[in-house]
Amino acid sequence: MDSSSKRTRQIIAQEAARIIVGHGIRDYYHAKQKAADRLGINAFGSLPGNKEIEKAIARQLRIFGGESHEQLLRLMRNAALSAMTVLKNYSPRLVGPVLAGTADENSTINLHVFADSPEIIALEISDMGIKFKSYERRLKTRHGQVVSYAGFEFSQCNEIVQATTFPLIGIRQAPLSPINGKPMKRADKNAVQELLNYL
Repeated sequence: MDSSSKRTRQIIAQEAARIIVGHGIRDYYHAKQKAADRLGINAFGSLPGNKEIEKAIARQLRIFGGESHEQLLRLMRNAALSAMTVLKNYSPRLVGPVLAGTADENSTINLHVFADSPEIIALEISDMGIKFKSYERRLKTRHGQVVSYAGFEFSQCNEIVQATTFPLIGIRQAPLSPINGKPMKRADKNAVQELLNYL
């Protein structure tokens, strides 16, 4: 890749990061296209990868977020711990921007939970008096297949939590991250507590 093309990718990545953080857009491809249009760049073949966008988001939050971003991360990770306590019977794992440290005020807390069936979790949280919405999330497996998983969205400590359910065996192999194509990083309750200790 020549230096001009590399620079174009960096500029688009920075603008896409601004769009994602500023407008709460979660679709990286849409943010990249919007950034290229906004900058008047014909980005054919020059769009940055999702990993480049993620780096640009982290950089922007580090430079412009400062203490307020740290405070937001602390709040969201504490809310994640609270939700993980609610779902403790299902081996909850934190994934996504709250774990990676790239969460912003538009982010949700993403958990992976494991059970014989999603209905078991739905019944338990319903019995706790927690109101939730059901959703489906399509994720890519290590075999390259796209699989739909049931999930439940609810509020915890004034934060939106999305708990995606996997079969019990799913704890051994995380789905692939849309950011880098590798298995998603997952953190159990102890690991999240460790992250909070260092904030």
